Amino acid sequence: MISLGLFLAILGPRHDLAEALATWRFDFKIVLMVLILGLAFSFCREVARPVAPPHPARGLLLPLAALVAALVIELVIVPRAAWGTRLVGSNSLICLTAIPFFSIGPLIAVLAILRSGAPTSPALAGAAAGLLAAACGATLYAFHCFDDSPLFVATWYTLAALPVVGIGALAGRRLLRW
Repeated sequence: MISLGLFLAILGPRHDLAEALATWRFDFKIVLMVLILGLAFSFCREVARPVAPPHPARGLLLPLAALVAALVIELVIVPRAAWGTRLVGSNSLICLTAIPFFSIGPLIAVLAILRSGAPTSPALAGAAAGLLAAACGATLYAFHCFDDSPLFVATWYTLAALPVVGIGALAGRRLLRW
């Protein structure tokens, strides 16, 4: 809730949200972020238990496959000369800072919740917390970001999420040991 409040106070949703909802790229970006958010939540639940399934992150292959398919479609329908513009976009620096910023609150909350669990791999549980937190931040930011190309989303959202996942893994090693 804190991240949502900060998002609304600092950035807010994009001004052309109604028009953006009529495009497949924006819709795909939002659906992808919500899908990752749900699967990251499930991943956190699985690794919080002392007997986690052998491959708790397997479900995350679905959004990866969807993203690869969207990348192929984008590369087929967009002229090669426009690939660079679609990749770099106009908000890459904002993306790299906004996603981690809006992930801080969720990361702290998820790590606190996971402390009541019994993960057999604290670092993996922390990484899962980082992924869930980054998905929260990315989902919020997606409603502001004007760069809807799958090329942009695959590159910059991932680069923005990686430090959050890494911090979660490091924090998990220290905070989630039994």
